[in-house]
Amino acid sequence: MTDHRTPHDPPSLLRILGLVFGLAVVVGGMVGSGIMRAPGVVAKGITSPPLILLAWTVGGIIALISAMPLVEAGSSVPMAGGPYPIARRAFGPAAAFLIGWISWLQYVASSAFIAVVFGEYVHRLGMATQISKSALAVGLIASVALINCLGTRISGSSQSVASAVKGGAFIVLTVILFASRHAPPVAPPIDHAVALVGITSLGALVMAVRVIYQTYAGWDAAIYFSEEVQRPDRNVARATFGGIVAVMVIYVLVNAGVLHVLDPSAIAGSELAVGDAAKVSLGPVADIAITGMGLFSLAAIVNLQAMAAPRITFRMARDGAAPPMLARVTRGGAPWVGVLVGAAVSASFAMMGSYENIVKIYAPWSMGAILMVCVCAIRLRVIEPDLPRPWKMPLFPWTAILGAAIQAGLIIVVVLDDPVYGLLSALAAIAPLPIFLMFSRAWRKGAEAL
Repeated sequence: MTDHRTPHDPPSLLRILGLVFGLAVVVGGMVGSGIMRAPGVVAKGITSPPLILLAWTVGGIIALISAMPLVEAGSSVPMAGGPYPIARRAFGPAAAFLIGWISWLQYVASSAFIAVVFGEYVHRLGMATQISKSALAVGLIASVALINCLGTRISGSSQSVASAVKGGAFIVLTVILFASRHAPPVAPPIDHAVALVGITSLGALVMAVRVIYQTYAGWDAAIYFSEEVQRPDRNVARATFGGIVAVMVIYVLVNAGVLHVLDPSAIAGSELAVGDAAKVSLGPVADIAITGMGLFSLAAIVNLQAMAAPRITFRMARDGAAPPMLARVTRGGAPWVGVLVGAAVSASFAMMGSYENIVKIYAPWSMGAILMVCVCAIRLRVIEPDLPRPWKMPLFPWTAILGAAIQAGLIIVVVLDDPVYGLLSALAAIAPLPIFLMFSRAWRKGAEAL
């Protein structure tokens, strides 16, 4: 299926992306978004190697379960914007606005903390040390915004190439780690009782759960491009499930490789545990190479985030749920106003400068969006049983209920762990609803004029 617009039609999104791109955004959206740093955070809370590998496996299984309602609903409502058009069909404009808002917000926040980690890696290489990591993050955000204003073919092709390079690099890295000897312990042996339990503290465990969840975040990326991917009825499902399985294998193997070289006590708290393991294997040159690979991976993910977020505001604007200017698109298919607005907000988040603080305020938004999609999938089955569903989740409605329960449980855990950030997340999620209710009628009129 190709784009058949005439030169006289108003600019819109272009259906020019294939299955390879879909796989690239799913794999590329996850790999590199935390795997270089996350093992060090996880090892602070979980001290047992088998439990660490189990935690990463469970994270992938949770992603697969949560993806099933999303893929079913998304294949039935193949429009740009991720969960937003699904919620609009299931519950109407107000609910759709909320889920669209928090989906967009979690993307721009994700871009921010990934860009902050990018700045940390630049400093780790000894480069630009006179420039703060926040300033480096803002520079990266501005650069990818420029790329995404050039058109869908350019941004899409760059994402496909970057994802292929990242996947291959992590496979090579895993082979190198398993071929290396285990490093001598750097700390006294862990007490037997602690090793048996494998958990250091509840707070550290909760942070480990957050980080693993965030490192898998991005598995839903393909659905945001449903108006641009050819044959979305089948390719979105193939890209989503195939990408999650591939990334789960990569994550478990990378962690196993790191633990083959270093004890959990040696990587606990490391800002680049994968680089530390490679340094033991190949020396200082490997540390530099791994850090450079991390820089490349993180830049590619920020590029993807900058590409996905404006698809949400584009669809919302076309439906009259956001200012009409956000629906403006170049002839190359780039929603350029949305790109620039998203970049500005991401830069503001990046100025916070702290990886952990951004994760704390971001996590409930991501979980909340997936929770709402699970509920939407159930409602659509009830109110529109005859709606064409190219892909159906197994064991309905229990799969959707389990997915919703998992997300609700994660939200409760992270909010109870830090009520202040939980409150801030909730306030940010509902803050623009009065504005929508006040101006939605005018926005709808503006959208109809496009």
